[in-house]
Amino acid sequence: MLPEELSPRGYPPQDSDGKGGHFPPAWSRPRSQRLWLHILLLLLTLVSTTAVGARLAENFRTNQPAVYLAEDVAAYRELLSDPGPWLNGLGFSLTLLAILLAHEMGHYVTCMRNGLDASLPYFMPFPSLIGTLGAFIRIRSPIYSRRVLFDVGIAGPLAGFLLVLPAAIVGIASSRVVSGIGEHGDLTFGTPALFWILQHLFFPGAVSADVSLHPVARGAWVGVFATALNLLPIGQLDGGHILYAFVGDRHRPISRILSLALCALYVRWPLWLVWGLLLFFLGSRHPSIYDPYELDARRKRMGIVALIIFLLCFMDRPLYW
Repeated sequence: MLPEELSPRGYPPQDSDGKGGHFPPAWSRPRSQRLWLHILLLLLTLVSTTAVGARLAENFRTNQPAVYLAEDVAAYRELLSDPGPWLNGLGFSLTLLAILLAHEMGHYVTCMRNGLDASLPYFMPFPSLIGTLGAFIRIRSPIYSRRVLFDVGIAGPLAGFLLVLPAAIVGIASSRVVSGIGEHGDLTFGTPALFWILQHLFFPGAVSADVSLHPVARGAWVGVFATALNLLPIGQLDGGHILYAFVGDRHRPISRILSLALCALYVRWPLWLVWGLLLFFLGSRHPSIYDPYELDARRKRMGIVALIIFLLCFMDRPLYW
């Protein structure tokens, strides 16, 4: 779920409603899609995330912490010879891939509706704690309207969150309380506000660290984390697009200030320093849009919704050990 790439190619600006709308000229044609590549990457990501899910499911079944390195590495090797546990991993992998796909298709469909040349989602398989680096689309057309920029930026997080919410509800309802489980794992997962609320609804009085999350809830947790990262109001992240649609050229200084604020959070999670520095030096700029029209009242309300989603998903300490 990387920031979308904007290139110099694209359509000349045209007003559809007199307020910075965007329609492609009649001669424009979308680029051909390498469908086989998108399908291959999706299948490889399904394999890598299902392998992770199989181990999460086994640890959940035996009341072990989600990450238990003393046994996890050997268990992954056994998956190569015993295909049985793979089915148990689908709860995690299908939940996560559905959230990622919804997020990217939200961007893609909005691009198509506005005549923007965009790719289908690219999934990124990777041997890690979650089995993937996420997904992204490429937007090859420049965007000439702040309203279109806002619509494209917010569509992904909204679509993803529409799947995150039911997945989190079902996953946490299927979880269980295991006293002291949080003290024995090699890694502890942070608790976003959304999960804190749901855990107190389903397990009143329980400590968050004692809630053993079902693999479906683990998939939703990754979706929550990805949503929060994308909604950071910095650079060309989704949140950065939304911020630019609101403030225009003031985006860059605000984006840099927020990048430094992210660096300050290293006291809670060291990797925030890495994220903050990368965004400060490499990701704080945004392509200029010369559009005098402000966002309408409906979009301003949706901006508040995006802020609420960000606050529900953000964690100052996502992982700790």
